Amino acid sequence: MSALHWQAPSWWLLLPLVTGALAWRARQRPRLPLLPAGPDGRRPASWRQRFAGLPTGLELLALACAVAALARPVQFVPAPPERLVRDVMLCVDRSSSMAAEDLRPGEPRLAVALAMAARLVDARPDDRFGCVEFARYPDLRCPPTLDHAAVRELLASVRPVGAESAEDATGIGTAVALAASVLARSPVPGRLVVLLTDGEENVATVAHPDEIAPRHAAQLCARLGIRVHTVVVGSDPDVDATAVQELAAVSGGRHFRAGDASTLLAVADAIDGLEPRQYAEPRLVAREWFAALVVAALGLGWLAHALARTWFAVLP
Repeated sequence: MSALHWQAPSWWLLLPLVTGALAWRARQRPRLPLLPAGPDGRRPASWRQRFAGLPTGLELLALACAVAALARPVQFVPAPPERLVRDVMLCVDRSSSMAAEDLRPGEPRLAVALAMAARLVDARPDDRFGCVEFARYPDLRCPPTLDHAAVRELLASVRPVGAESAEDATGIGTAVALAASVLARSPVPGRLVVLLTDGEENVATVAHPDEIAPRHAAQLCARLGIRVHTVVVGSDPDVDATAVQELAAVSGGRHFRAGDASTLLAVADAIDGLEPRQYAEPRLVAREWFAALVVAALGLGWLAHALARTWFAVLP
C-alpha cells in the first residue's frame, strides 16, 4: 500500500495546541479522595477510577482525527489495468456460391463461415463488433457494438442470395470500403476488418472501371490505419485469391485460406492471436481519506461525551 500524502500539512500545528488545552482542562478538575489510604499507603480504586482518563483520551483521538482530516490525506494507489477496445467489422460474403457444401458435409460454406465469425466474437469479449454482408452490393447490418448477443443473432440471420439473381455477384472492394468508412468514424485506435469470402472480385472489372476494386479498398484502409485480415473459404483450387491477398498485404493484415471446417475455425484463433489485447498506460488513482477521518472524529467525540456524562461522570 502506498504512503499517505498530506495536501495541507500545516494543520498538524494545531495538534500540540489542542493536546495542551485538553491536558490543562484535565488538571483543573477537582480531585477529592473519598476513601482513606490503607496500611500500605494505597487507596482502593474501582474500575471507573482506573479508566477515568478514557473520555479525555477519546477526545484527544477525536481531535487528532479532525486535525488529520484538515491536513487532507491522500493515498495514490495503482488503478486496475484498463483494456483498450478494438473495433472489428466482419465482412461476410453471401453470394450464391456460399451455399456450396464442401467445408462440412450437409452444411453450406456460409454457415461454417458464420460459425467462425461467432467464434471470433466470443474470443474477444472486450472488443466491439459490427457486420457488413455483401454480394453484388454491401449492406451494413450492424455498426460496432459491445452487444455481442445482438451481433451473433444478426450473423445467424445472414442467408445467401439466389443463384442467377441480379444480386448474385461478389463485390469485395465495395464491401471493404463500406466497412472502412464505418470504422473511420470510430475514435477507437485499434480498427480491424475481417473479410470472409469464397470467390473472386467480379464487380470491379475492366468493364466497370468506376467500381471500387480490392486494391483501391486496400489503399483506403492503409491510409486510415485499418488492417484487413482476409479469409478465402472453400476447397475449389481454381479460385484466384491474388486480389484478396493483396488487400491483406497492403493494409498490413494477414491472408488465410481454409478448405475445410476445422481449418476455418482455427483461423478464428489465429486472428485472435494476431490482435493481442492492449492496455492503457498505468495510472494512479487518488484515494481521499478526509471523509473517513471526519466520521472517526465525530464518532470518537460522541463516545467521549457519552462516557463523560454517564459511567465517568465527575461530581462538581
